[in-house]
Amino acid sequence: MPRKKTKILAIGDIHGDTGLAKKLAERAKKENVDFVIFAGDLTFAEQSTKNIIGPFAKAKKKILILHGNHESLATADFLSEMYAPYARNLHSYSVKHKDLGIFGAGGATGFNISEKEIFKVLEKGNKKVKDSKKKIMITHMHAAKTKSEFSGWPGSASIRKAVEKFKPDLFIHSHIHEAEGIEDKIGKTRILNVGRRGKIIEI
Repeated sequence: MPRKKTKILAIGDIHGDTGLAKKLAERAKKENVDFVIFAGDLTFAEQSTKNIIGPFAKAKKKILILHGNHESLATADFLSEMYAPYARNLHSYSVKHKDLGIFGAGGATGFNISEKEIFKVLEKGNKKVKDSKKKIMITHMHAAKTKSEFSGWPGSASIRKAVEKFKPDLFIHSHIHEAEGIEDKIGKTRILNVGRRGKIIEI
């Protein structure tokens, strides 16, 4: 019997757009996704946290949150507590769903996390899901020497090191708006830059 795939709606860089959040929550409900993943920059400079996570919680969806460079880890904690039990801050944590393991790290180097810290967080998350049949790694920032660097923003060497070492099946990030939808590869890992329009992924 073939394994049942997990369906995800991955979103990045929504920057406090409540109208868009409502539309994406309707899409999550219609598509009957298992998880909604926010890959950072939920707000614009810590403003407008209202009605971003709420519509997804109202739709009773499991929500995984990472902070970006526009908000702090404390804001992601606050939102996950506010919308419990549906929302969870993925930074430093991991989630298992059937044979799928999901782990991640928020923030962006040069803004609110160091290279050393981001690797440490990803290493901790991977440890808990390392035996999963399929793995997804999620960050806000892109990895060094990937296509998203065309923007002129250098990627993180530690994120690249984590992909090479932990070999997730899929690596999701956002951060570079103009690179939304770009796909890439590091070894056998598929890389996907998700943006504000959201992307349905089945794994």
